[in-house]
Amino acid sequence: MAVPGYQEFMYPFLQMLKDGKEHRLQDLYIELAEHFNLTEEEVSQTLPSGKQTLLHNRVGWARTYLSKAGLIKVIRRAVFCITEEGMNVINNLNVTRIDKKFLTRYPSFNKFINKNNESTFDNEKPSNEQQTPLEIIDENYNILKKELQDAILEKILECSPAFFERLIVQLLVSMGYGGSVKDAGQAIGRTGDEGIDGIIKEDVLGLEMIYLQAKRWKKDSTVGRPEIQTFVGSLVGKQASKGIFITTAAFSKTAYDYANSIDKRVILIDGQQLTDLMFKYDVGVTNEEIFVTKRLDNDFFEE
Repeated sequence: MAVPGYQEFMYPFLQMLKDGKEHRLQDLYIELAEHFNLTEEEVSQTLPSGKQTLLHNRVGWARTYLSKAGLIKVIRRAVFCITEEGMNVINNLNVTRIDKKFLTRYPSFNKFINKNNESTFDNEKPSNEQQTPLEIIDENYNILKKELQDAILEKILECSPAFFERLIVQLLVSMGYGGSVKDAGQAIGRTGDEGIDGIIKEDVLGLEMIYLQAKRWKKDSTVGRPEIQTFVGSLVGKQASKGIFITTAAFSKTAYDYANSIDKRVILIDGQQLTDLMFKYDVGVTNEEIFVTKRLDNDFFEE
């Protein structure tokens, strides 16, 4: 048989974790290949790019979707176990298949694919038959981007505070601030007083300085108004007019309202915006595949 689609892997993937133990992804590749009686030729079949096998790619996406729905959890890199909700699914005799539609019952999965609810997915979203090829590319591009952004945040939280500060400097320099990493990074991690984590030049000449606060907090945490007020107080103490508060978490509405109400120019960058900027300016990421679409140049054919 041909290598199954990624949705076909979801239910057997979850079943193989029902013992509650930790399982390595490398072992699951083998077990799933055996489950579907795949031949050596099918197991070794690659994507058109030749960079990854079809089996690994499809099992990988089955794992991603199960994880985003909360049916499995990551213990450490490429090691998983089933969750309580995943066990409930396996023990439900009425469930014999898991697919994308099934997973839309979970809010965390809908958030991942940028959907609000199950009815939106079922009734309002055009099917592949209704979508143009460009629409399908755009949709899947956004899913790939969201998966990468989640991975970036997880990686940042594994790193040290000092690394996070250097990452912020690299990002701001890539965006055109500070001149060079060497110049921009001299103050990072050395001020350490009055709520300021670093300073970066607004331009190459350093005509004005921007003060930074960088906080590595869990993704589901919220930075509130008090933290922003403390940071603004630090700006007043430095007689500074501009500041950037960057976090891997999210900001509350009151935090945004306060930042917008003061005479200081304070920019709040949450985890989503941070990874958006890293994606845009190629910080901590690298191109995997580049697809270029083209259209007919009618002017060329005019005589």
